[in-house]
Amino acid sequence: MNYTFLWILTFLLVLCSCQNNEIEPPIPQEPVPAQQAVAPVKTGCRECHDTIRLDAAHQLACTSCHQGVDQQSDADRSHAGLVARPSHPDHMQKNCGSCHAEQLATAAKSLHFTLANKVNTVRRHFGAQNTLTTPLDIPQSATIDSPLALADDMLRRRCLRCHVYSAGDDYAAVTHGTGCSACHLPFKDGSLHSHAFTVPTDKQCLSCHYGNYVGSDYYGRYEHDYNWEYRTPYTTTTPGNVPDRPYGVEWHELSTDIHHQRGLSCIDCHQKIGHGTPISLTCRTCHGWQPGQAVPALTNVSVRNKTLVVRSRTADKEHLVPLLQHPAHKQYGQKVACQVCHGQWSYNNGSTHLLLSQHEDYDAWDRLTVQSSSEVEALLEHNLHYSDEWPLTMRDGLTGTARPGIWYQGFSQRRWEQMEIHQDSDGIIKVFRPILDLHLSMIEADATVPFDNITGQGKGLRPYTPHTTGPAGLFYRDRFQHLLPKNTP
Repeated sequence: MNYTFLWILTFLLVLCSCQNNEIEPPIPQEPVPAQQAVAPVKTGCRECHDTIRLDAAHQLACTSCHQGVDQQSDADRSHAGLVARPSHPDHMQKNCGSCHAEQLATAAKSLHFTLANKVNTVRRHFGAQNTLTTPLDIPQSATIDSPLALADDMLRRRCLRCHVYSAGDDYAAVTHGTGCSACHLPFKDGSLHSHAFTVPTDKQCLSCHYGNYVGSDYYGRYEHDYNWEYRTPYTTTTPGNVPDRPYGVEWHELSTDIHHQRGLSCIDCHQKIGHGTPISLTCRTCHGWQPGQAVPALTNVSVRNKTLVVRSRTADKEHLVPLLQHPAHKQYGQKVACQVCHGQWSYNNGSTHLLLSQHEDYDAWDRLTVQSSSEVEALLEHNLHYSDEWPLTMRDGLTGTARPGIWYQGFSQRRWEQMEIHQDSDGIIKVFRPILDLHLSMIEADATVPFDNITGQGKGLRPYTPHTTGPAGLFYRDRFQHLLPKNTP
């Protein structure tokens, strides 16, 4: 046998086998699935509300104030029993009173809380004989059958929109908290800015004291009229071009109060304003002080080198208090109020006209859609331009309950140049404003007019202190000379 031939044949067979293995495609393998990341299940209030920051004195569990259920991953379950506004007057005693009993007791008696002065002054003007202790006592009438019932509805639905029971209008600078947070929690651009409770700043004050009331005058603001012809700069309301009206209506930039120019804030003078009886003070409390006298009862006032010094509580600046030196102060100081000479301008809105309308006629208000009320403005803008009209209702400012009808507002004129100066019942010459020069009317759904131009008692002039202090002009006597007894020097 030829062994050489067999050996060669075997070698060739092996070689072919190797070559076939090299060119065969690899057997496909099933891909191994990648490990997918599993999102952690969020539990607890802070897992969702992770941006909330509390101040050092209120490092509490969210449920301590807001109730609800902590350590839940389901929003509906965690929000069961949630109290959105724990410092609202309905909840503040339970949530705030356990730690701040004294503060709550004094706040409940303050005029900012009860609004007793404003409410009872308006009601007496329209014939009320009784005195109410809280705004919740203002009667609600199913049928408005008297001028007083009409005034009560005006108070609840048109006037009382910026107090501790309400979060204010939907304008950026006037939305605020309720109850304690109305003054002590900061809001920005219409939303809660921080959970840190602080000393009130002027922003909190102006969220209510705006719109031609004392407070906005301190900043030199005089609100424009509502008609679009009198509101400048002229703006359009096309989509994406919304006018910037943080306080509801544009304003004139007039002279600011000299105390504001020096850096003093509202609470530098108005102390304890939200807790009990405010400290009674006048301009003479500080400017009439003399060395050797008791220091005025203000926490930020002291004496240094026989000079009265006031420190701004928010700006942390000190100011020397100038004392009365001009002979006119001695001559007229007991007869004429300080602002008669030192007020640079004052609020002198002419007659204020208010109409409760249950009649669905909106065309007449096309040029007056801006009403210093976001609710009225929104309803007018919608019903003037869309076919699916919203119901003609307006919310109660105290309870939030909507009722038929809406309150429109307008003015005979709005002026600041000419101050109203008269002699008050106590014999002192003062600055007045026509704050109660109110003309109330009502039109029902069928266009019946049960009340037309109801004016209340008297001219509606009330003394007030314009916060527009500045130097007295050269002709200061001309403001009050005609009111002095004859032959007065």
